[in-house]
Amino acid sequence: MPMGPAEEHAATLSRELRLRDLVFFNICAIVSLRWVAAAAHAGPGSFVLWIIAAVLFFLPSALVIASLSRRFPEEGGMYIWTKHAFGDQHAFLCSWFYFISTVLYFPSLLLAGISMTAYAFGSSGERFADDRALALPITLAVLWAAFLANFFGMKVAKWISALGGSSTFVIGAMVIGLAVAGALRSGIATKFVLLPKASLETVNFWSQIAFAFVGLELAPIVSGEIRNPGRDLPRAAIISGIVTAVFYIGVTAAVLVVLKPAEINPMTGLAQAGTAGAERLGAPVAAILLAVMIGIALAGQVDTWIAGNTRLPYAIGLDNYLPAAFGRTHPRWGTPYISLFVQAVVATLFLVMAQLGETVRATYQIMVDMTVIVTFIPFVYIFGTGLRFASRIAAVSGLAVTVLAIAFSAFPPPEAASVATFEAKVVGGSVLFGLVGWLVFKRYESKRAQRQLMAADQR
Repeated sequence: MPMGPAEEHAATLSRELRLRDLVFFNICAIVSLRWVAAAAHAGPGSFVLWIIAAVLFFLPSALVIASLSRRFPEEGGMYIWTKHAFGDQHAFLCSWFYFISTVLYFPSLLLAGISMTAYAFGSSGERFADDRALALPITLAVLWAAFLANFFGMKVAKWISALGGSSTFVIGAMVIGLAVAGALRSGIATKFVLLPKASLETVNFWSQIAFAFVGLELAPIVSGEIRNPGRDLPRAAIISGIVTAVFYIGVTAAVLVVLKPAEINPMTGLAQAGTAGAERLGAPVAAILLAVMIGIALAGQVDTWIAGNTRLPYAIGLDNYLPAAFGRTHPRWGTPYISLFVQAVVATLFLVMAQLGETVRATYQIMVDMTVIVTFIPFVYIFGTGLRFASRIAAVSGLAVTVLAIAFSAFPPPEAASVATFEAKVVGGSVLFGLVGWLVFKRYESKRAQRQLMAADQR
């Protein structure tokens, strides 16, 4: 199959990323501090869920993504893979859903991150953490600041990712250190019973545990900006994969050492544990330092996802399945600035709409469940492509988990104000995204065909 415009144009991009940069990039993309709080809230049984998700989803995704990255090292990642396996329409839909999922991911990530940061500042911060009137404008300000910061390209963005990844390590070390010191002084708060509870809430939560391991697919999207993608992408996946699994399990255990599951807020639990540990030791400055580190890690993660996701509509725009403006780069900074701006506007609209009639926590859960569904649809394509071009055993395992995670995310959580409203927003919204994507593709497919016929007639 000959190269399309996206692959040809990728050859002109500046290759800024090496192995070290990719490891930090992956860690920022995968490790999300909010999942630690959610896992700890679910109790010690989450350790089993972490292990199952790591073995049945994370390891297979690493094997499939590494193989596909080595076989197709072009800019665009999953868009290029799916195009080779299933053609242009499915490549478009795969990328469309992933683009939408990332735009949905920003608000939920920011809601959790800002709430955690606020909580670490004590009682005044606690009041802010679930106050929609305060959380919404600050979340929007941080969101737009992150988009503006990413405007200057990978040469700048990679350092923000490195800073965010380094802060993640510091956070993990601080929480574990506070937990160990607190346990030696006051004992362990939680009785560690490792079997998870059999309930619908656990079923819904397990899909989020699997989602916590999403992120390895992001770096291949910027393959055209990696110095040696065929060599470094698989190596970075292995290194960051081990670090991620150890971090999630270790820090979840640390939070449970400090607090009982019922006391842990699924959004702010990590900050709760840090604050409680600091209070036990009489070291309030540790909680403030933790808040600062959480804010830096949040900035690194948002920056990383923006850096990767802007390349998808850019690649599609070069293929003329979106307006040509998506394929433009800034004349000075070389960034797909139209894609950046569109993402910022759409993410703003999603955040505002999701907040209507819900508390911050319920809004967060709606955004999470919708994001899980819309994110896992591209993984159906990724693992489907893996069945053709990579390990079939890994692809089958990952595909099975993906389908189950999509189904489990349709179960409403207890804090949903209305089951019907939840299903309309989560399931109905996901279906609507797919329909809009199909209509957009058909429109630009027709225009593309007309241009090709005109070009042929001119020849």
